[in-house]
Amino acid sequence: MSTPTGFMEYKRELPSDRDPLERIKDWNEFHRMFSEEQLRTQGARCMDCGTPYCHTGMEIGGSVSGCPVNNLIPEWNSLIYRGLWREAYERLNKTNNFPEFTGRVCPAPCEGSCTVGLIGDAVTIKTIEQAIIDRAFEEGWVVPQPPKKRTGKKVAVVGSGPAGLATAAQLNKAGHTVTVYERADRAGGLLTYGIPSMKLEKNIVQRRVDLLAAEGIEFVVNTEIGKDISSQELLKQFDAVVLCGGATKARPIGNVEGHELKGIHQAMDYLNSTIKSYLDNGLQEGTYISGKNKNVIVIGGGDTGTDCVATALRHGCASVTQFGTHSKAPLERDAANNPWPEYPNVYTLDYAHEEAKALYGEDPRAFSVLTKKFVGDENGNVKELHTVQIRRYVDEQGRKIYEEIPGTEKKWPADLVLVAVGFEGPERMIIDQLELETDRRTNVKATYGKYKTSVDKVFAAGDMRRGQSLIVWAINEGREAAREVDKFLMGSTLLP
Repeated sequence: MSTPTGFMEYKRELPSDRDPLERIKDWNEFHRMFSEEQLRTQGARCMDCGTPYCHTGMEIGGSVSGCPVNNLIPEWNSLIYRGLWREAYERLNKTNNFPEFTGRVCPAPCEGSCTVGLIGDAVTIKTIEQAIIDRAFEEGWVVPQPPKKRTGKKVAVVGSGPAGLATAAQLNKAGHTVTVYERADRAGGLLTYGIPSMKLEKNIVQRRVDLLAAEGIEFVVNTEIGKDISSQELLKQFDAVVLCGGATKARPIGNVEGHELKGIHQAMDYLNSTIKSYLDNGLQEGTYISGKNKNVIVIGGGDTGTDCVATALRHGCASVTQFGTHSKAPLERDAANNPWPEYPNVYTLDYAHEEAKALYGEDPRAFSVLTKKFVGDENGNVKELHTVQIRRYVDEQGRKIYEEIPGTEKKWPADLVLVAVGFEGPERMIIDQLELETDRRTNVKATYGKYKTSVDKVFAAGDMRRGQSLIVWAINEGREAAREVDKFLMGSTLLP
């Protein structure tokens, strides 16, 4: 531990982010970092809590509690307090392959289950995690470490998102020859195409991909398994195949009148068109869906919808509003319905909401809203959106029921509508070609040793197995799947 009384002596602090009105003018990361002295002070707040929940990685009440990759958080907090940065990096590296990603974009369920949070404000775990890995890269401690021996076994990993990269990294450490297939033109999956640059700059992703390549992993981009290479052919070429293709089948809104109008797009199409154009030509050629001078409506209250708000602001939209069917969260944790160590469901302004409020003077979110109809102009372009307020209650069978509130109908001007209502599951091409079993949510069923599918030599991990989830869960899945594959290939495994 750090110091027994640190959590009483020091207050929780976070680095001040870049000014919202300034950062919406560019696509650079918006976070700033603490000085070393400030980080040591925050590390000192980690208490001797006996049984730390911060690294447990459980699901409680339908949400994540603690760190799914079981980061040794109290240990590296103590090491930072003592100024032992390299030792802190070595502890962090034991459990997390990519702390430069999680330190930036993970929602930090570890902080929600921090014991200090029972009586005050949680330790700033996420900030310290990012500082450790950034320092490690700056000092040159992060270097390629190819395996000393190869096993002669070949493994294909389909998908280069966080689950695929973690799987590949661990199997490569075990000495297997790993090839990662990615259908996009750049590796990284949703780390590259999905998360905007202001949250995770793409040179950070490419730096890790380059490091993995230097360790012996082969990356094959612009190649879609099932289309460019058949799934059956892949099975012939490799000793094992791990499916990490994500849950990328977007949920449609086909039940809403007018959904076919021009100007209505899936959120990921919108985000990825901007990211690709930004990487290809700095947005100079206009090859993206633009929100410039438009009234933008985002349907969906999650992180993807929030990223759409931030992107629309940087495009120079006329206005932006984000709809959510959920009600506005309370200002403080509800101890009866949302007790510690569950992730705290409280009202906060995410980075995009801060930016919109700074620009327009108010939170851009509209809560408890249901979209009823889209209205178009004479050219088939969306021009208006109709909504109604709703209330939620639980019926006698325990089902969540949404009820419309009469008299709350409203019309909204809308030139661009972005649909961010989640994903139905993985896409079907590989599933159908291999005739894989799926669960009731259409995810790949991998219960034969947890990550083994119904087809010999085929494993599944990440969102493709568990459904849409957090990056940190994807890394956990990739590491665990690698253990299963290594045991399958070698009879036993020494992977952590």
